[in-house]
Amino acid sequence: MNRDVRTSEDVMRMLDRLLAGDADRRRAGASGWWDGFYADRESPIPFFAAKPDESLVSWLERGLIAPGRALDLGCGPGRNALHLASLGFEVDAVDLSPRAVAWGRERAREAGVTVRFQCADVFAADLPSRRYDLVYDSGCLHHLPPHRRVSYLELLDRLLVPGGHFGLACFASGAMGSELPDEEFYRRGSLEGGLAYTPDALRWIFADYAEIELRTMAEQPPNSTLFGAPFVLAGLFRREVTLDG
Repeated sequence: MNRDVRTSEDVMRMLDRLLAGDADRRRAGASGWWDGFYADRESPIPFFAAKPDESLVSWLERGLIAPGRALDLGCGPGRNALHLASLGFEVDAVDLSPRAVAWGRERAREAGVTVRFQCADVFAADLPSRRYDLVYDSGCLHHLPPHRRVSYLELLDRLLVPGGHFGLACFASGAMGSELPDEEFYRRGSLEGGLAYTPDALRWIFADYAEIELRTMAEQPPNSTLFGAPFVLAGLFRREVTLDG
């Protein structure tokens, strides 16, 4: 007999176990999957190129985000982290894949910028900064199982300063990602390669944040210095300032 559920975190771990193997590509056991994904640097995957997201660049150029301390969640080889560092941000970047982190560190040296890379589960990372002015996620949320959205919101609440910004890029419903209901992923034991989100779903999840902009990314031509694709939904939110800070 096994009775091991007493706390909310016990419930989280039980739900984690319902997803087999590397189905949950956020957990430490999935690092091998991601290392395989990043093994061929010449693979024609559009976001392997050292190009920042066009939405992030747009928000910066319009003054919607000001330089400060930034955290890049699921940073991959660091394309957005490097851009933020080049603009004067103090940047921490976390990814599960040792191969991606090593690639990002190489790129940072070549670009002459400072990014503090860390190889870790985003929920277990030992971050040098306690609070951030910007938390940016390009491709992490849509690989989280539904129950870990709770952990994700708790992470944002812990790390984001009042008045700070949260930027997001994820699979857009109708373009890429699975459209299955949340409970179906547990029946199948798989996240089906990633979850699609609608604008209204993101507004509901991040209802405690003020929406600044939420739109589909603008597609970019091959010779662009930016990354943009219509299968990506991009959102910028601000954490509200409360009386208790």
